[in-house]
Amino acid sequence: MDMVTQEAYHRQRMVEYCRSHGLTKTAIRYRTSRKTVYKWRSRYDGTLESLKDRSNRPHSHPSQHTEEELDMIRHHIRRNGRHDLLLTYQKLLVKGYTRHYGSFKRIVTRLYGAAKKKKATKKPKPYQRAEYPGQKVQIDVKYVPSRCVANGQRYYQFTAVDECTRVAFREMYDEKSTYSARDFLMKLAANPKFPIREVQTDNGTEFTNSLWAIKAKHKTLFEQALDEMDILYRRIRIATPRHNGKVERQHRTDSERFYRKLRMYNLADGRKQLSVYQAKSNDHIKTCLNFRSPNQVLNDYLAVM
Repeated sequence: MDMVTQEAYHRQRMVEYCRSHGLTKTAIRYRTSRKTVYKWRSRYDGTLESLKDRSNRPHSHPSQHTEEELDMIRHHIRRNGRHDLLLTYQKLLVKGYTRHYGSFKRIVTRLYGAAKKKKATKKPKPYQRAEYPGQKVQIDVKYVPSRCVANGQRYYQFTAVDECTRVAFREMYDEKSTYSARDFLMKLAANPKFPIREVQTDNGTEFTNSLWAIKAKHKTLFEQALDEMDILYRRIRIATPRHNGKVERQHRTDSERFYRKLRMYNLADGRKQLSVYQAKSNDHIKTCLNFRSPNQVLNDYLAVM
């Protein structure tokens, strides 16, 4: 017998006792109020079901999603999947969806179930973000997945992300070398939307010789180019990719939005497709920017600089 049925039997005994002894004595005997005794006596119709608790669910939901909104969400989830809800939410806003992002995620969870999340093993320390565009730019390299390449060659994506505005710049190369890093830096500085004051990278050999015992004193082409441009250079601690977290997070987003569908045949083809994605990516909204795009944040800074 479950707890609900036991509670109903208890109320039934209380109602039957009330019929022969009255409200006051029943309330004293069962240690409850006269109002409660009267409530269950009035509701009792001879069945246990009448003595069970009724649902507290509201009879109407004036703010609930309409069927048109639910159909719109189902349509976009079928097309884009659940791997990138933020981009799906942005597309829904363009179509006239007016709900908050939190409401959108709750509806997706209700329709398709909760997505599995990995438990965080470490709690990151507070980090002071850059205060203006160009104060610090993070640069890193991403391997192009082999499934995306038809000719079997190895390709690499160099990525730069501004810490303040999250504006990203990308280029693809067929080798991960200090020459490629220097060429990427030259392209980054050739048409900047803001002056670059400092660059931060990991300790990869394409950037620095600091981990080589013999070559530690010799600067790479990348470091020489930084000196020529009068840009400060900072390396993160060894084996701490979280210190370059902005560009690492951008790489994960690129994998979900670009490389998941990419099929390239050579370097020229890959660069062409990457340039198309590059032109759109800085207009995608981000939760860390309060649901604004990097270009919107950059324009706000440029308006007052």
